[in-house]
Amino acid sequence: MTEKTLTFFNTLSRASEAFHPLKPNAVGMYVCGPTVYDYAHVGNLRTYLFVDVLNRTLRLNGYEVNHVMNITDVGHLVSDGDTGEDKMEKGARKQKKTAWEIAKEFEKAFFDDMARLNIHRPSVICRATEHIQEQIDFISALEHSDFTYRTEDGVYFDSSKLADYGKLAKLDREGLTAGKRVDMAGKKNVTDFALWKFSGDRQRQMEWPSPWGIGFPGWHIECSAMAEKYLGERFDIHVGGEDHIPVHHTNEIAQCEAKNGHIQANYWLHGFFLNLNKEKISKSGTSLRLQTLLDKGYDPMAYRYLVLTGHYRSHLSFTWDSLTAAQKAVRRLKLKMADLPEGGTADPRFTERFMVFINDDLNMPRALSLVSEVLDSDLSNADKRSTLMFFDQIFGLELDQPEQALIPDEIYQLAVERQSLKVARKFSEADAIRDKVLSLGYKISDGPNGEISVTMR
Repeated sequence: MTEKTLTFFNTLSRASEAFHPLKPNAVGMYVCGPTVYDYAHVGNLRTYLFVDVLNRTLRLNGYEVNHVMNITDVGHLVSDGDTGEDKMEKGARKQKKTAWEIAKEFEKAFFDDMARLNIHRPSVICRATEHIQEQIDFISALEHSDFTYRTEDGVYFDSSKLADYGKLAKLDREGLTAGKRVDMAGKKNVTDFALWKFSGDRQRQMEWPSPWGIGFPGWHIECSAMAEKYLGERFDIHVGGEDHIPVHHTNEIAQCEAKNGHIQANYWLHGFFLNLNKEKISKSGTSLRLQTLLDKGYDPMAYRYLVLTGHYRSHLSFTWDSLTAAQKAVRRLKLKMADLPEGGTADPRFTERFMVFINDDLNMPRALSLVSEVLDSDLSNADKRSTLMFFDQIFGLELDQPEQALIPDEIYQLAVERQSLKVARKFSEADAIRDKVLSLGYKISDGPNGEISVTMR
């Protein structure tokens, strides 16, 4: 394998590029982590599944990966225009707890979900609240370079002083005007952004002294400061969701170029949204947690499989039918794996094609299509197993582990109710329950002696 066999679609250049890391056998990768003001939803988790596939692919190609991810536990305002309150303060009020308490609670919940989905933990996990000095130092450097100014509510980055501001999102700065969607809040330019916000008259739960006054850092500064601390002024890959392109990553690029004179990361990769009923899934709007899927009896690997069926740069629609189909596919695959003996060898005819697919900008749908080819091939059963386990280094479906799905209690209760209705000869009502259970993805079977069983459709 040579470096040129691995390509990514670099959002910055808007083209597929051969991957050339700064160091021959090592990769520095920064991932924008969660804002821990609420539970992560499955749309969030799709991004981290994409990151996991990326991480696994790099490692399978022989790279040592320094995977750094932040935890945003302060500074992320409800508006991308630097107005409104901090999401942590808002979340604390909603949960009737302190901001520090909910940060710990939702961070733990996030990593619990990561573990359920077999997502590898980052090499470094850095919290914004634990790196306040690094952020102050970064802002001071920008101030020294004359890229900042003060308003009544904070210290801002002057985007007009950077000639190519907005190149990631191809922003038309001259076409942007302050209107209903943009609150200037004392800013000189629409695209200027907060580096440090003042607490003002109201004491906040999370605030710190600084050279400019008591307050808290803006959202964008934390990633640049922490990425530089753990990966240096220049590193290989910066990853996030597609929603980070127009504001968050655009501002990260700007402040790093202003401070260091060059872009921070060589490759910018972005995962696309998961849609529910054609709407983006988000914490503040339509929301669906992984725990909800588990409560309905789905194996977390079913959701992982579903995500693998779509390319990370394509929007993926979530439906219960698609999740049920993914559950069936995982179940069938694990049942077949259970019948295959160990001791074989991964076949190069398939592993080489597999590497070509995953190295082509992480083309998981094509890589996944090889599974049926292996099972239908003339390989020995032991070699089939070894080949599929080679694939699973990337898929992460735990193919050698038993399925985790359980039939939900509500489905069993419906099955029992249907049986009672049949005994009472209320057949139309019993059939209605049977149809409801089928629509939920399960099937009721009647035994010869009156016993019932419930299985996935």
